Amino acid sequence: MPRSGRVKKRLLPPDPIYGNRLVTKFINKVMKKGKKTVAQKLVYKAFDRIKEKGKDPIEIFKDAVRNVQPMMQVKSRRVGGASYQVPTPVRGDKRISLAIRWLILEAKKRPNKEYHTFDQKLEAELLDAAQGQGGAVKRREVSHKMAEANKAFSHFRW
Repeated sequence: MPRSGRVKKRLLPPDPIYGNRLVTKFINKVMKKGKKTVAQKLVYKAFDRIKEKGKDPIEIFKDAVRNVQPMMQVKSRRVGGASYQVPTPVRGDKRISLAIRWLILEAKKRPNKEYHTFDQKLEAELLDAAQGQGGAVKRREVSHKMAEANKAFSHFRW
């Protein structure tokens, strides 16, 4: 954090195949230990599998991210020695980041019996999320339920 002013948000370049900034963000999140080409291959393989099924991979991806984005979340807030889970709305960039993170985490969690490689798991999670199913959508629902259950503490919002 700088002492003076705010840091300007840097724009990511669009990805080389689809020309989409959201896909670039997704690839960067899949990436481990700086191996971007490996992450690109995994994501593009998953997109190719979706394309083989006769669906537009970018539309499926956008629908999946849109269906997973949380509107509300709970944040811990200490008031007079007690900790309360205070529901707060989630701003735009944070919503997208959470959606992407949840999609990747839930794809990793999928069992190895049905899906052997990460690109197969990712493809299945994206297709499920686009239809409003899957682990990532359940995470969003749990987040919303927590916010709804703790609505009584919303006056502690800062």
